[in-house]
Amino acid sequence: MDKATTAATLPARLLENARELADQVALRQKYRGRWRETTWARYAERVADVAAGLRSLGVAAGSRVAIHAENRPEWAIADLAAQGIGACAMGVYPTSPAAEVEYLLAHSEAEVLIAEDEEQLDKALAVRDRLPRLRHVVVMDPRSLRLAGRLPDLSGVLSFAELEERGRSAGSRAAYAEAVASLDPGSTAILVYTSGTTGPPKGAEISHANLVAAGRTAAELGAARGDEVLSYLPLCHVAERLISVIVGVWAGLVVNFGEGGPSFARDLRDVQPTVFLGVPRVWEKMLATVEIRMADASRLKRLLYGTCLRQGRRIAPRRMAGKVGLADRVVLAGCEVLVFRALREKLGMSRMRSAISGAAPIAPQVLEYLWAIGVPVREGYGQTENTGVCTLTPQGEVRLGTVGRPLPGVELRIAEDGEILTRSPGVFRGYLRDPAATADALDAEAWLHTGDVGELDADGFLRITDRKKDVIITAGGKNVSPSEIENLLKVSPFVREAVVVGDRRRYLTALVGIELDTVANWAARRGLAFTTYADLSAKAEVVALIDEVVQQANARLAQVERIRRFTLIPRELDHEDGDLTATQKVKRRAVEQRFAPEIEAMYP
Repeated sequence: MDKATTAATLPARLLENARELADQVALRQKYRGRWRETTWARYAERVADVAAGLRSLGVAAGSRVAIHAENRPEWAIADLAAQGIGACAMGVYPTSPAAEVEYLLAHSEAEVLIAEDEEQLDKALAVRDRLPRLRHVVVMDPRSLRLAGRLPDLSGVLSFAELEERGRSAGSRAAYAEAVASLDPGSTAILVYTSGTTGPPKGAEISHANLVAAGRTAAELGAARGDEVLSYLPLCHVAERLISVIVGVWAGLVVNFGEGGPSFARDLRDVQPTVFLGVPRVWEKMLATVEIRMADASRLKRLLYGTCLRQGRRIAPRRMAGKVGLADRVVLAGCEVLVFRALREKLGMSRMRSAISGAAPIAPQVLEYLWAIGVPVREGYGQTENTGVCTLTPQGEVRLGTVGRPLPGVELRIAEDGEILTRSPGVFRGYLRDPAATADALDAEAWLHTGDVGELDADGFLRITDRKKDVIITAGGKNVSPSEIENLLKVSPFVREAVVVGDRRRYLTALVGIELDTVANWAARRGLAFTTYADLSAKAEVVALIDEVVQQANARLAQVERIRRFTLIPRELDHEDGDLTATQKVKRRAVEQRFAPEIEAMYP
């Protein structure tokens, strides 16, 4: 299907799917425990109606439409509607406070905001007086507004259903198709704001051609028509946009929108996706969940699990290389029946064909565990600025500690200072109204300077050392990669977060956040009473537990890389507090500033 397509944009591909896959399922949404389906024909109809509705609000080519909501079908519909009429869609994280909403709407000069509900609407209303370009606000779920009687009194505010109704007409679908046919593939399709770990977020302009280049990687990702995915990471992040919208439309996937939040594990079990993108935190949480269950299991179950896991780990390297022999297959078949099949079912991984870890480095030990239980996770590497597409571990050539080889059409080289440079059709146009930052990121030969440091081996496999700005130089002049040490610590099911500190200092220290569920379970089995996260973290027994984890990590590290002191932080790091990005990466500088007294206490 991909080779025969003439689609030059994502909206054009959507229209192809609506013709070729008309009655097949494109989207599912879980609502109050039940799944509702949308066909490809209906998907395209809704996109066309919303596009016409946006036009009725004055949205035109070059306009910007902001979307501030959790993952749901309306997010993707609004995204493709804006793209199809030559406007630019921009996402806002659901957890963003009013001040950040104001910055993003002002910087992007958004003319229409599509907000999820009353909570997100109120953030916009609080700053609307300072946003002269914002003319209209559309609310996806106005139920609470109607119950409170607020909706009729809000000037310039209408519901998503009203927006669709405004655009619904006999000619809306034909008008949308005409607009799509006239799109310039080189123009900006979406605006994706970076996480802002070191300053204000920058708006990366990604073109229609960039999206198509990313969509064409579907086969490499292992995604094909009819595959099932679960949309759960924030859609305004390029990683989830890549899977749920770009590859979702290009490859003809079935995209499932669960109830999210605490329901994520249940949603995963319901869907049992065949293709899945997980950030390291998700894979680490799976490992921690299994540890909790096994700690409370019967002696027989623990014995079977331990025996099969040892066999799985023994065979894992051959599974990664695609060289499992007959004897290994017999052993694995027994372990499947006794342990692994039921375990994967409970984790939501029973139908998994292609699992990918991305967005941040993951500890090799976690990948080894997943392969041992039959979850074939491959690492990938990409950034907002290259539409999430750069390298991927090939099938049958998994090498722990690397993120694979360049994808088709991607060029890769290492600069003299170790920085990873990439060039491909997926590389973005530049940062919105920021020529200086654009010049820093893109050189005259169109190479993207990623800001990451890495190495290429003789076979072209890329190993990422760290972010260029995060490399620690000790007082003795030694270069240390903190992420590798942090990942060693986070292999433990008792550690959720670790931040290594030591730049220009005599030795390395670490701020450590415990994994509440597993440590609480560990404490309960030992009769340790506690009331809060802070109380649990302060227990001498818990400190001793984490000290064992630190010492085990130190045993695998060179002298200069070892952690001399550590402190357990008294609260969980959170995106809403500015500690983490939306994909659960630590905002290192923010955390170091917030816990500066604790850090200084480790350097007497």
